[in-house]
Amino acid sequence: MLDIRLIRVNPDRYKQGLMRKQANPGLIDELLLADDAWRSHLAEVEHLKSVRNRTSEEISRMKKQGQDATQAIAEMKSVGEQIKDLGEQVKDFEIKVHSLLLEIPNIPHESVPEGLSEEENVPIRFWGDLTELDFEPKHHWEIAQDLDIVDFERAVKITGSRFVLYKGLGAKLERALANFMLDYHVAHHSYTEMFPAFIANEESLIGTGNLPKFGDEMFKLEGLPYYLIPTAEVPLTNYYRDEILSANQLPVKFAGYSASFRSEAGSAGKDTRGLIRVHQFQKVELVKLVTPNTSYAELESLVVDAAEILEALELPYRVIEICTGDLGSKETKKYDLEVWLPAQQRYREISSCSNFEDYQARRANLRFRASESAKPEYLHTLNGSGVAIGRTIAAILENGQQANGSVKLPKALIPYMGVETLSRGD
Repeated sequence: MLDIRLIRVNPDRYKQGLMRKQANPGLIDELLLADDAWRSHLAEVEHLKSVRNRTSEEISRMKKQGQDATQAIAEMKSVGEQIKDLGEQVKDFEIKVHSLLLEIPNIPHESVPEGLSEEENVPIRFWGDLTELDFEPKHHWEIAQDLDIVDFERAVKITGSRFVLYKGLGAKLERALANFMLDYHVAHHSYTEMFPAFIANEESLIGTGNLPKFGDEMFKLEGLPYYLIPTAEVPLTNYYRDEILSANQLPVKFAGYSASFRSEAGSAGKDTRGLIRVHQFQKVELVKLVTPNTSYAELESLVVDAAEILEALELPYRVIEICTGDLGSKETKKYDLEVWLPAQQRYREISSCSNFEDYQARRANLRFRASESAKPEYLHTLNGSGVAIGRTIAAILENGQQANGSVKLPKALIPYMGVETLSRGD
Protein backbone atom coordinates (compact mmCIF):
# COMPACT_ATOMS: atom_id res chain seq x y z
CA MET A 1 0.00 0.00 0.00
CA LEU A 2 1.30 3.40 -0.97
CA ASP A 3 1.36 6.46 1.31
CA ILE A 4 -1.65 8.58 0.33
CA ARG A 5 -0.07 11.66 1.90
CA LEU A 6 2.80 11.46 -0.57
CA ILE A 7 0.40 10.84 -3.45
CA ARG A 8 -1.51 14.01 -2.54
CA VAL A 9 1.70 16.03 -2.61
CA ASN A 10 3.15 14.60 -5.84
CA PRO A 11 0.59 12.63 -7.83
CA ASP A 12 2.59 12.90 -11.06
CA ARG A 13 5.45 10.89 -9.55
CA TYR A 14 3.09 8.00 -8.86
CA LYS A 15 1.40 8.24 -12.24
CA GLN A 16 4.80 8.04 -13.92
CA GLY A 17 5.74 5.11 -11.70
CA LEU A 18 2.62 3.20 -12.69
CA MET A 19 3.22 3.93 -16.37
CA ARG A 20 6.74 2.53 -16.02
CA LYS A 21 5.11 -0.70 -14.81
CA GLN A 22 2.59 -0.68 -17.67
CA ALA A 23 -0.11 -0.10 -15.03
CA ASN A 24 -3.05 2.30 -15.19
CA PRO A 25 -2.09 5.83 -14.06
CA GLY A 26 -5.78 6.73 -13.97
CA LEU A 27 -5.98 4.87 -10.66
CA ILE A 28 -4.21 7.82 -9.05
CA ASP A 29 -6.85 10.26 -10.32
CA GLU A 30 -9.61 7.92 -9.15
CA LEU A 31 -7.97 7.66 -5.74
CA LEU A 32 -7.58 11.42 -5.35
CA LEU A 33 -11.22 12.03 -6.33
CA ALA A 34 -12.39 9.53 -3.72
CA ASP A 35 -9.97 10.99 -1.19
CA ASP A 36 -11.19 14.55 -1.82
CA ALA A 37 -14.79 13.42 -1.44
CA TRP A 38 -13.98 11.55 1.76
CA ARG A 39 -12.15 14.49 3.29
CA SER A 40 -14.76 17.08 2.29
CA HIS A 41 -17.62 14.94 3.61
CA LEU A 42 -15.68 14.26 6.79
CA ALA A 43 -15.07 17.99 7.25
CA GLU A 44 -18.79 18.67 6.75
CA VAL A 45 -19.67 16.03 9.36
CA GLU A 46 -17.28 17.62 11.84
CA HIS A 47 -18.79 21.04 11.11
CA LEU A 48 -22.32 19.77 11.64
CA LYS A 49 -21.32 18.08 14.88
CA SER A 50 -19.99 21.42 16.05
CA VAL A 51 -23.29 23.07 15.06
CA ARG A 52 -25.20 20.35 16.91
CA ASN A 53 -23.14 20.86 20.04
CA ARG A 54 -23.73 24.61 19.98
CA THR A 55 -27.43 24.10 19.35
CA SER A 56 -27.64 21.63 22.22
CA GLU A 57 -26.04 24.16 24.54
CA GLU A 58 -28.45 26.83 23.26
CA ILE A 59 -31.45 24.56 23.88
CA SER A 60 -30.27 23.90 27.42
CA ARG A 61 -29.89 27.61 28.04
CA MET A 62 -33.33 28.41 26.59
CA LYS A 63 -35.01 25.75 28.73
CA LYS A 64 -33.36 27.06 31.87
CA GLN A 65 -34.68 30.52 31.02
CA GLY A 66 -38.16 29.19 30.28
CA GLN A 67 -37.97 30.01 26.58
CA ASP A 68 -39.59 28.04 23.78
CA ALA A 69 -36.89 25.75 22.25
CA THR A 70 -39.15 23.95 19.75
CA GLN A 71 -37.54 25.42 16.64
CA ALA A 72 -34.03 24.83 17.96
CA ILE A 73 -34.89 21.22 18.78
CA ALA A 74 -36.25 20.72 15.25
CA GLU A 75 -33.09 22.24 13.80
CA MET A 76 -30.92 19.96 15.92
CA LYS A 77 -32.92 16.93 14.77
CA SER A 78 -32.42 17.97 11.15
CA VAL A 79 -28.70 18.40 11.73
CA GLY A 80 -28.58 14.95 13.32
CA GLU A 81 -30.18 13.40 10.26
CA GLN A 82 -27.69 15.19 8.01
CA ILE A 83 -24.82 13.90 10.15
CA LYS A 84 -26.17 10.35 9.85
CA ASP A 85 -26.55 10.56 6.07
CA LEU A 86 -23.16 12.18 5.56
CA GLY A 87 -21.56 9.73 7.98
CA GLU A 88 -22.69 6.84 5.82
CA GLN A 89 -21.21 8.57 2.78
CA VAL A 90 -17.96 9.15 4.68
CA LYS A 91 -17.77 5.41 5.37
CA ASP A 92 -18.45 4.60 1.72
CA PHE A 93 -15.74 6.98 0.51
CA GLU A 94 -13.31 5.70 3.15
CA ILE A 95 -13.91 2.12 1.96
CA LYS A 96 -13.40 3.28 -1.64
CA VAL A 97 -10.10 4.97 -0.76
CA HIS A 98 -8.86 1.92 1.14
CA SER A 99 -9.93 -0.40 -1.69
CA LEU A 100 -8.04 1.67 -4.25
CA LEU A 101 -4.94 1.80 -2.06
CA LEU A 102 -5.01 -2.00 -1.88
CA GLU A 103 -5.36 -2.19 -5.67
CA ILE A 104 -2.77 0.36 -6.79
CA PRO A 105 0.62 -1.28 -7.49
CA ASN A 106 3.88 -0.23 -5.91
CA ILE A 107 6.09 1.98 -8.07
CA PRO A 108 9.56 0.97 -9.31
CA HIS A 109 12.77 2.25 -7.80
CA GLU A 110 14.53 4.79 -9.99
CA SER A 111 17.39 2.35 -10.63
CA VAL A 112 15.17 -0.31 -12.26
CA PRO A 113 15.95 -0.66 -15.98
CA GLU A 114 13.24 0.40 -18.40
CA GLY A 115 11.52 -2.28 -20.45
CA LEU A 116 8.15 -3.52 -21.64
CA SER A 117 8.46 -7.27 -21.01
CA GLU A 118 10.71 -10.07 -19.76
CA GLU A 119 12.57 -9.87 -23.06
CA GLU A 120 14.18 -6.67 -21.77
CA ASN A 121 15.34 -8.00 -18.41
CA VAL A 122 19.05 -7.39 -17.92
CA PRO A 123 21.54 -10.20 -17.17
CA ILE A 124 24.08 -8.79 -14.71
CA ARG A 125 26.08 -11.76 -13.49
CA PHE A 126 26.92 -15.32 -14.54
CA TRP A 127 28.42 -18.10 -12.42
CA GLY A 128 29.78 -21.49 -13.37
CA ASP A 129 30.62 -23.14 -16.67
CA LEU A 130 27.64 -24.44 -18.59
CA THR A 131 27.41 -28.21 -18.31
CA GLU A 132 28.78 -29.94 -21.40
CA LEU A 133 27.72 -33.53 -22.06
CA ASP A 134 29.10 -35.87 -24.69
CA PHE A 135 25.70 -37.49 -25.13
CA GLU A 136 22.18 -36.24 -25.83
CA PRO A 137 20.95 -34.82 -22.51
CA LYS A 138 17.66 -36.05 -21.11
CA HIS A 139 15.03 -33.84 -19.56
CA HIS A 140 14.79 -34.03 -15.78
CA TRP A 141 11.41 -35.78 -15.85
CA GLU A 142 12.84 -38.53 -18.07
CA ILE A 143 15.80 -38.99 -15.72
CA ALA A 144 13.55 -39.03 -12.66
CA GLN A 145 11.26 -41.66 -14.16
CA ASP A 146 14.19 -43.79 -15.34
CA LEU A 147 15.58 -43.71 -11.79
CA ASP A 148 12.12 -44.45 -10.36
CA ILE A 149 12.36 -41.54 -7.90
CA VAL A 150 9.14 -39.74 -8.91
CA ASP A 151 5.71 -40.92 -9.97
CA PHE A 152 3.77 -38.44 -12.08
CA GLU A 153 1.05 -40.85 -13.22
CA ARG A 154 -0.05 -41.91 -9.74
CA ALA A 155 0.13 -38.31 -8.55
CA VAL A 156 -2.43 -37.51 -11.26
CA LYS A 157 -4.57 -40.44 -10.12
CA ILE A 158 -4.41 -39.40 -6.48
CA THR A 159 -4.88 -35.66 -6.97
CA GLY A 160 -4.77 -34.37 -10.54
CA SER A 161 -2.54 -32.82 -13.17
CA ARG A 162 0.48 -30.71 -12.19
CA PHE A 163 1.16 -32.70 -9.03
CA VAL A 164 4.17 -34.92 -8.33
CA LEU A 165 4.87 -37.79 -5.96
CA TYR A 166 8.47 -38.29 -4.83
CA LYS A 167 9.54 -41.78 -3.80
CA GLY A 168 12.64 -43.53 -2.50
CA LEU A 169 15.78 -41.49 -3.12
CA GLY A 170 13.61 -38.82 -4.74
CA ALA A 171 11.79 -38.25 -1.45
CA LYS A 172 15.11 -38.34 0.38
CA LEU A 173 16.60 -35.82 -2.06
CA GLU A 174 13.68 -33.45 -1.46
CA ARG A 175 14.20 -33.74 2.30
CA ALA A 176 17.99 -33.46 2.00
CA LEU A 177 17.76 -30.25 0.01
CA ALA A 178 15.41 -28.66 2.54
CA ASN A 179 17.75 -29.58 5.39
CA PHE A 180 20.83 -28.43 3.52
CA MET A 181 19.31 -25.06 2.59
CA LEU A 182 18.03 -24.37 6.09
CA ASP A 183 21.31 -25.43 7.69
CA TYR A 184 23.26 -23.23 5.30
CA HIS A 185 21.17 -20.11 5.77
CA VAL A 186 21.19 -20.47 9.55
CA ALA A 187 24.91 -21.22 9.84
CA HIS A 188 26.30 -18.91 7.16
CA HIS A 189 23.78 -16.08 7.00
CA SER A 190 22.34 -15.94 10.55
CA TYR A 191 18.71 -16.49 9.59
CA THR A 192 16.23 -17.76 12.17
CA GLU A 193 14.71 -21.05 11.05
CA MET A 194 10.91 -21.07 10.91
CA PHE A 195 8.34 -23.74 10.15
CA PRO A 196 5.04 -21.94 9.47
CA ALA A 197 1.48 -23.09 9.02
CA PHE A 198 0.54 -23.88 5.43
CA ILE A 199 -2.82 -22.08 5.79
CA ALA A 200 -3.25 -18.31 6.18
CA ASN A 201 -6.21 -16.05 6.82
CA GLU A 202 -7.37 -13.22 4.59
CA GLU A 203 -5.77 -10.52 6.74
CA SER A 204 -2.35 -12.10 6.28
CA LEU A 205 -2.78 -12.37 2.51
CA ILE A 206 -3.90 -8.76 2.32
CA GLY A 207 -0.82 -7.86 4.35
CA THR A 208 1.56 -9.32 1.80
CA GLY A 209 -0.43 -8.07 -1.20
CA ASN A 210 -1.69 -11.45 -2.42
CA LEU A 211 -5.24 -10.30 -1.79
CA PRO A 212 -7.35 -8.90 -3.23
CA LYS A 213 -5.54 -8.92 -6.58
CA PHE A 214 -4.27 -12.50 -6.80
CA GLY A 215 -7.13 -14.45 -5.25
CA ASP A 216 -7.60 -16.53 -8.40
CA GLU A 217 -4.00 -17.73 -8.19
CA MET A 218 -4.50 -19.38 -4.81
CA PHE A 219 -6.48 -22.30 -3.38
CA LYS A 220 -9.23 -21.17 -0.99
CA LEU A 221 -10.70 -23.49 1.61
CA GLU A 222 -14.36 -23.87 0.74
CA GLY A 223 -16.68 -22.04 3.11
CA LEU A 224 -13.81 -20.71 5.23
CA PRO A 225 -11.81 -17.45 5.23
CA TYR A 226 -8.57 -19.39 4.78
CA TYR A 227 -6.21 -20.07 1.89
CA LEU A 228 -3.37 -22.50 1.26
CA ILE A 229 -0.25 -20.34 1.29
CA PRO A 230 1.34 -19.57 -2.11
CA THR A 231 4.68 -19.10 -0.32
CA ALA A 232 6.07 -18.96 3.22
CA GLU A 233 6.48 -15.23 2.59
CA VAL A 234 2.88 -14.84 3.77
CA PRO A 235 3.16 -16.23 7.32
CA LEU A 236 6.73 -15.02 7.83
CA THR A 237 6.03 -11.42 6.79
CA ASN A 238 2.91 -11.38 8.97
CA TYR A 239 4.73 -12.74 12.03
CA TYR A 240 5.01 -9.22 13.50
CA ARG A 241 1.84 -7.83 11.94
CA ASP A 242 0.29 -4.99 14.01
CA GLU A 243 3.39 -4.84 16.21
CA ILE A 244 6.03 -2.19 16.81
CA LEU A 245 9.63 -3.42 16.90
CA SER A 246 12.60 -1.66 18.42
CA ALA A 247 15.55 -0.74 16.22
CA ASN A 248 17.79 -3.25 18.00
CA GLN A 249 15.47 -6.07 16.86
CA LEU A 250 16.27 -5.28 13.22
CA PRO A 251 17.08 -6.70 10.83
CA VAL A 252 14.75 -9.65 11.28
CA LYS A 253 15.86 -12.54 9.05
CA PHE A 254 13.62 -15.58 8.69
CA ALA A 255 14.32 -18.77 6.73
CA GLY A 256 11.15 -20.81 6.47
CA TYR A 257 10.50 -24.16 4.83
CA SER A 258 7.00 -24.85 3.57
CA ALA A 259 4.90 -26.27 0.83
CA SER A 260 3.65 -23.64 -1.61
CA PHE A 261 0.35 -23.93 -3.44
CA ARG A 262 -0.40 -22.19 -6.74
CA SER A 263 -3.43 -22.56 -9.00
CA GLU A 264 -1.24 -21.55 -11.97
CA ALA A 265 -4.13 -19.60 -13.45
CA GLY A 266 -3.26 -18.45 -16.93
CA SER A 267 -0.46 -20.98 -17.43
CA ALA A 268 -2.35 -23.52 -19.52
CA GLY A 269 0.00 -25.23 -21.93
CA LYS A 270 3.18 -23.99 -20.21
CA ASP A 271 5.64 -26.51 -18.75
CA THR A 272 3.06 -29.27 -18.69
CA ARG A 273 5.71 -31.90 -17.92
CA GLY A 274 8.17 -32.16 -15.08
CA LEU A 275 8.84 -30.16 -11.93
CA ILE A 276 9.00 -26.60 -13.23
CA ARG A 277 5.35 -25.57 -12.93
CA VAL A 278 3.25 -27.57 -10.47
CA HIS A 279 0.40 -26.82 -8.09
CA GLN A 280 2.33 -27.86 -4.97
CA PHE A 281 6.05 -27.46 -4.47
CA GLN A 282 8.37 -27.00 -1.53
CA LYS A 283 10.90 -24.27 -1.01
CA VAL A 284 12.90 -22.41 1.58
CA GLU A 285 11.80 -18.80 1.74
CA LEU A 286 13.94 -15.93 3.02
CA VAL A 287 12.19 -12.91 4.54
CA LYS A 288 13.80 -9.75 5.90
CA LEU A 289 12.29 -6.92 7.93
CA VAL A 290 14.70 -3.99 7.89
CA THR A 291 15.07 -0.25 8.42
CA PRO A 292 14.29 1.88 5.34
CA ASN A 293 17.83 3.22 4.99
CA THR A 294 19.30 -0.30 4.68
CA SER A 295 16.76 -2.07 2.49
CA TYR A 296 18.59 -1.82 -0.85
CA ALA A 297 21.85 -3.03 0.65
CA GLU A 298 19.84 -5.86 2.23
CA LEU A 299 18.40 -6.70 -1.20
CA GLU A 300 21.89 -7.12 -2.64
CA SER A 301 22.90 -9.39 0.26
CA LEU A 302 19.67 -11.37 -0.15
CA VAL A 303 20.64 -12.17 -3.73
CA VAL A 304 24.05 -13.32 -2.52
CA ASP A 305 22.44 -15.52 0.15
CA ALA A 306 20.29 -17.30 -2.43
CA ALA A 307 23.12 -17.53 -4.96
CA GLU A 308 25.43 -19.23 -2.48
CA ILE A 309 23.04 -22.17 -2.33
CA LEU A 310 23.38 -22.69 -6.08
CA GLU A 311 27.15 -22.33 -5.90
CA ALA A 312 27.36 -24.85 -3.07
CA LEU A 313 25.31 -27.23 -5.21
CA GLU A 314 27.63 -26.62 -8.20
CA LEU A 315 24.79 -25.42 -10.42
CA PRO A 316 25.53 -22.86 -13.17
CA TYR A 317 23.27 -19.83 -12.88
CA ARG A 318 22.84 -16.23 -13.84
CA VAL A 319 21.33 -13.20 -12.10
CA ILE A 320 19.03 -10.94 -14.07
CA GLU A 321 17.62 -7.58 -13.06
CA ILE A 322 13.91 -7.36 -13.79
CA CYS A 323 12.85 -4.44 -15.97
CA THR A 324 9.95 -2.11 -15.18
CA GLY A 325 7.47 -3.83 -17.48
CA ASP A 326 8.10 -7.27 -15.97
CA LEU A 327 8.13 -6.12 -12.36
CA GLY A 328 5.30 -7.50 -10.23
CA SER A 329 2.70 -5.28 -8.61
CA LYS A 330 4.29 -5.35 -5.14
CA GLU A 331 8.00 -4.94 -5.86
CA THR A 332 10.06 -1.79 -6.20
CA LYS A 333 13.09 -3.75 -7.42
CA LYS A 334 13.66 -7.43 -8.16
CA TYR A 335 16.39 -9.82 -9.22
CA ASP A 336 15.80 -13.32 -10.56
CA LEU A 337 18.30 -16.15 -10.23
CA GLU A 338 18.06 -18.56 -13.14
CA VAL A 339 19.65 -22.00 -13.18
CA TRP A 340 20.96 -23.71 -16.32
CA LEU A 341 19.04 -26.75 -17.62
CA PRO A 342 21.10 -28.60 -20.27
CA ALA A 343 18.20 -30.47 -21.87
CA GLN A 344 16.28 -27.24 -22.42
CA GLN A 345 19.46 -25.34 -23.30
CA ARG A 346 18.21 -22.38 -21.34
CA TYR A 347 18.21 -20.73 -17.94
CA ARG A 348 15.09 -21.15 -15.80
CA GLU A 349 14.03 -19.10 -12.80
CA ILE A 350 14.79 -20.71 -9.46
CA SER A 351 14.62 -17.70 -7.14
CA SER A 352 13.22 -14.17 -7.09
CA CYS A 353 14.61 -11.64 -4.62
CA SER A 354 12.52 -8.50 -4.10
CA ASN A 355 12.35 -5.27 -2.15
CA PHE A 356 8.86 -3.98 -1.36
CA GLU A 357 9.98 -0.94 0.64
CA ASP A 358 7.03 -0.09 2.94
CA TYR A 359 4.30 -1.37 0.58
CA GLN A 360 3.63 -4.54 2.60
CA ALA A 361 4.44 -2.90 5.93
CA ARG A 362 1.62 -0.40 5.49
CA ARG A 363 -0.84 -3.17 4.66
CA ALA A 364 0.30 -5.32 7.58
CA ASN A 365 0.96 -2.40 9.96
CA LEU A 366 4.59 -3.41 10.51
CA ARG A 367 6.44 -0.64 12.34
CA PHE A 368 9.52 0.09 14.39
CA ARG A 369 10.92 2.84 16.59
CA ALA A 370 14.37 4.20 15.73
CA SER A 371 14.75 5.07 19.43
CA GLU A 372 12.66 4.74 22.57
CA SER A 373 11.34 8.29 22.21
CA ALA A 374 10.86 8.19 18.42
CA LYS A 375 7.52 7.94 16.68
CA PRO A 376 6.76 4.57 15.07
CA GLU A 377 7.56 4.36 11.37
CA TYR A 378 7.01 1.69 8.77
CA LEU A 379 9.84 -0.73 8.15
CA HIS A 380 10.79 -2.24 4.79
CA THR A 381 10.18 -5.86 3.82
CA LEU A 382 12.10 -8.10 1.45
CA ASN A 383 11.83 -11.70 0.43
CA GLY A 384 13.46 -14.24 -1.83
CA SER A 385 13.49 -17.97 -2.48
CA GLY A 386 16.43 -19.67 -0.90
CA VAL A 387 15.62 -21.68 -3.10
CA ALA A 388 12.77 -23.60 -4.81
CA ILE A 389 13.38 -27.29 -4.14
CA GLY A 390 11.57 -28.88 -7.09
CA ARG A 391 13.43 -26.75 -9.60
CA THR A 392 16.68 -27.48 -7.77
CA ILE A 393 16.01 -31.20 -8.17
CA ALA A 394 15.39 -30.63 -11.89
CA ALA A 395 18.71 -28.79 -12.17
CA ILE A 396 20.64 -31.44 -10.22
CA LEU A 397 19.22 -34.23 -12.38
CA GLU A 398 19.97 -32.49 -15.67
CA ASN A 399 23.40 -31.12 -14.79
CA GLY A 400 24.53 -34.24 -12.96
CA GLN A 401 23.29 -36.85 -15.44
CA GLN A 402 25.79 -39.44 -16.61
CA ALA A 403 25.91 -41.50 -19.79
CA ASN A 404 25.01 -44.70 -17.88
CA GLY A 405 21.76 -43.12 -16.60
CA SER A 406 22.95 -42.34 -13.09
CA VAL A 407 23.15 -38.84 -11.60
CA LYS A 408 26.20 -37.48 -9.83
CA LEU A 409 25.20 -35.57 -6.70
CA PRO A 410 26.82 -32.29 -5.61
CA LYS A 411 29.41 -32.83 -2.89
CA ALA A 412 27.44 -30.68 -0.45
CA LEU A 413 24.55 -33.15 -0.53
CA ILE A 414 26.51 -36.36 0.04
CA PRO A 415 26.43 -36.08 3.87
CA TYR A 416 22.67 -35.61 3.69
CA MET A 417 22.05 -38.37 1.15
CA GLY A 418 24.59 -40.98 2.19
CA VAL A 419 25.36 -41.74 -1.47
CA GLU A 420 27.41 -40.02 -4.18
CA THR A 421 25.16 -40.90 -7.09
CA LEU A 422 21.55 -41.67 -7.81
CA SER A 423 21.16 -44.98 -9.61
CA ARG A 424 18.13 -47.10 -10.36
CA GLY A 425 17.69 -49.74 -7.70
CA ASP A 426 19.53 -47.83 -4.95
